[in-house]
Amino acid sequence: MAETADSGVKERAKWDNKAQYLLTSIGFAVGLGNVWRFPYLCQIYGGGAFLIPYLIALVFQGLPLLYLELAVGQRFRVGSIGVWKSISPLLGGVGIASMIVSFLVCIFYNTILSWVLWYFFHSFQNPLPWSQCPLNENRTGYNVECEKSTPVNYFWYRETLNISTDIETSGSMHWWLVVCLASAWCVVYICFIKGIESMGKAVYVTATFPYLVLTIFLIRATTLPGATDGLMYLFTPKWEILKNPQVWLDAATQIFFSLSVAFGGLISFSSYNPAKNNCERDAVIVGVINSATSIYASIPIFSILGFKATNVYNSCRMENILDLTNHFELAEQNITLENYDQWFDHLNSTYPDQVASLKLRPCDLQKFLDQSASGTGLAFIVFTEAVIEMPGSQVWAVLFFIMLFSLGLSSMFGNIEGILTPINDLKLLPNWIPHEVKTAIICMICFLTALLFTLSSGNYWVEVFNGYVGSVPLLIIAFFEIIGVVYVHGMKNFSDDIYFMTGSRPNIYWKACWMVISPLMLLVVFVAYVVVQAQKHPTYPTWNPNYDEFPETKVIPYPDWVFGIIILLCVVPVTSIPLVALYRLIRRVRSPDRGDLNNYCNEGFEIETQEQNNRRT
Repeated sequence: MAETADSGVKERAKWDNKAQYLLTSIGFAVGLGNVWRFPYLCQIYGGGAFLIPYLIALVFQGLPLLYLELAVGQRFRVGSIGVWKSISPLLGGVGIASMIVSFLVCIFYNTILSWVLWYFFHSFQNPLPWSQCPLNENRTGYNVECEKSTPVNYFWYRETLNISTDIETSGSMHWWLVVCLASAWCVVYICFIKGIESMGKAVYVTATFPYLVLTIFLIRATTLPGATDGLMYLFTPKWEILKNPQVWLDAATQIFFSLSVAFGGLISFSSYNPAKNNCERDAVIVGVINSATSIYASIPIFSILGFKATNVYNSCRMENILDLTNHFELAEQNITLENYDQWFDHLNSTYPDQVASLKLRPCDLQKFLDQSASGTGLAFIVFTEAVIEMPGSQVWAVLFFIMLFSLGLSSMFGNIEGILTPINDLKLLPNWIPHEVKTAIICMICFLTALLFTLSSGNYWVEVFNGYVGSVPLLIIAFFEIIGVVYVHGMKNFSDDIYFMTGSRPNIYWKACWMVISPLMLLVVFVAYVVVQAQKHPTYPTWNPNYDEFPETKVIPYPDWVFGIIILLCVVPVTSIPLVALYRLIRRVRSPDRGDLNNYCNEGFEIETQEQNNRRT
């Protein structure tokens, strides 16, 4: 961050080079959802068929929003609050809403990274701790809860989370989770201690390393037994599923959230660009790479899912082979995996009553492939279970969790930037406080708030925040962003701004999306989402060893008081939008000569004007 010698005006920090900016933006956009949410949606929504609504949403909703945020950030050269306040003081609440959402996302997102650290630390053990059940207290057998479920489930729910039976049973804080959470926040602070100066160096690793690991996994996973079945499952489209409106709704929300628009981080990142920069090309590069990463990550993920499904399928048939061999007193090795179907058909046609009495397990590869999981279930249960069967399992576990941590860390940079930059631009903290101290204060507040997630009920609260903080509020914020730029700032003014920055005006595609298509899609998605959620009382899965169908999770409705908190998480972040507008209108009525509603009252241009004067001098 430089300072002009003759004016004393503090210049806005700048990226060392274009690569830093692009890597940071890509790292913010490409997060954990690309690895564990997108493959899940492909799995439940017809494989390749899901790509059609996904790409449509990318073209008409994702890219226009991304371009708009990068453009306004670069032109006004301030954070999210400063941008919308500059366009119109009435819109100041939009930036505040983005900052609040970024804060709420920060506290639960870094909790997930603390879980990743916990698994990473345990990945060096041989054998892996989730590969076998521990002994019971008397050391006379294995732990009963583990035997009823699986070692992988037990390590996740009991050893890691020590989870309670429902969200109302809070329990106590677990020291190992507190230590991991503190470690995760220390890493974030160290990388962010100098702002974009230190963060710009960190993204060279955090934004590129996941692609290296994904490529290594791609090469290894495609050579595993059953990988072909997994890939066929991914790329075989089920066209009839496109008739389901939920598919289109989930595609629109996925592309919207995966690009990380409306958080304020992208606006802050682009504000560090020079005034003359092709932000249109940047938006296309970031958007395309983000979506391509989702598809690229799906290939090794589905290869491993196919490998896991094949192992379960073969284990199921081996159990049946053992039952048939013992019952009919056949010689060992008579029935093998290769001739199992022929033997079963023969015995079933010859001795149908005896075969029926054995109650053999139904073994269907397609059914095992259909068993879907997303989020923490995919990362900490499905994938860890598959890793156990892979040769050199410790190596693959270490690589996988380093990749997840790098993905999450890059996204955390954008979330922290979405908090710090508005605070600095609004001068909410005194200028004499060093940037390092300001960052430390924000990280400490987030850490203390996130201690909620280290309780026995912490995982349930993470699911609440994950499911509702990043849904309705972001849709509302994005809608007001487009309205603010196109209809308050004006399409002509915005077109002039883009011409100033890029040397060319936006084409008909961008204008049509900004003026009609994108706001209309956002409105439709918002209404559809609210209608879908309003039709049912929200429920959540619980881990209860006393449940009759254990180890299946018991799905129960949220208590009324938790449901009230869910409503608050959806409403409170965006209440600043009408409140700030109302406050400005009241001030205008009381002091009509103040000029509060001057669209061109933009402090963000002061530095630019000063630089121009210096050049003329």
